[in-house]
Formats: sequence, C-alpha cells, structure tokens
Amino acid sequence: MAGERIPVTTRKGRAQIQERLSHFDRLERFAVLATDNEGHPYTSLVAFALTPDLKQLVFATPKATRKYRNIVKGKHVALLLDNRAGDKKDVMSAEAITIVGMARPLRKGGHRDGLAALFLEKHPDLTVFVDSPTTALICVDIQECVHVGRFQTVTVWEMKHHQEE
Repeated sequence: MAGERIPVTTRKGRAQIQERLSHFDRLERFAVLATDNEGHPYTSLVAFALTPDLKQLVFATPKATRKYRNIVKGKHVALLLDNRAGDKKDVMSAEAITIVGMARPLRKGGHRDGLAALFLEKHPDLTVFVDSPTTALICVDIQECVHVGRFQTVTVWEMKHHQEE
C-alpha cells in the first residue's frame, strides 16, 4: 500500500483480533509491559507467550526488579505487542495490539509448570532464567485487546464478551 494517504482521524476497525494475537505470538518475541510505579507509568521489555486460548499471557522477571514490585502492589498492567522490528517501511502496514489485564505471580505447582513449559517452548534460551529461584513467572489474565492498524484504524476486543467461545 505504498503511497496510500495517511489518515488524520481514527476509524473503527474490524480486525480479527484473535487471529492477529496468534500472528504476533508466532512472530514476535518481546512486548513492552506498562505498570504503575507509585502513580507514574513504568515500562519494561519482556519476552512473552500467549496461551492457545488467548486468555492469558505469560512472562518471566527477576523478583528483584521494579516491574515485579509494581505488579505485586498493583495488578493492573498493559502490554504492547507490535511489528515495528519488521523490515516494512510503509507506516500503513504497521500494527500494534495493546493487551490490558490483571497480572499475578504464579506459585509453584501444576498451573505454573504448564505455563512455564508454554513459555519455554517459545523461549528455550531462557530455561536457566525461568528455573532460577530468583525469577517469578507472571500470568496476565487478559481483559481487553485494542488493535491499531492502517495507522489509525482501531478495533477493541473485550474478553468478558468472549468467555463462552
């Protein structure tokens, strides 16, 4: 779509967000995590994986970090997944999905083990890091996804409307 006019207003989109989430999970390794740091935004780069049902996102972090402390204090987080690392030069083909949800550290046990295996399938190079006692595995229960594509075309997907799928 090179040469296409860049829109100056936001338009309502009809993106297939589940398909786009799966696409980003396959192709992108990292997301930008936003947490609340005592009333101020704080961002971090994290390696991520999505569950097959697209209801949860998982990442690992050292426990001795600001992002971990922020998650323990306030569970609300947002994560930005995007394709800016691609070699596309056309701004109209850039895409981003903001995931809004509630984060929680996972305790040892079956659920954590299953999500750790899912995460490590995508990021096998992080096995030693995930297995360390100083690392927390964080699960984000996804509440809403906002897809922006074609520069200003916005599609919103709220999980509460899709729980029965």
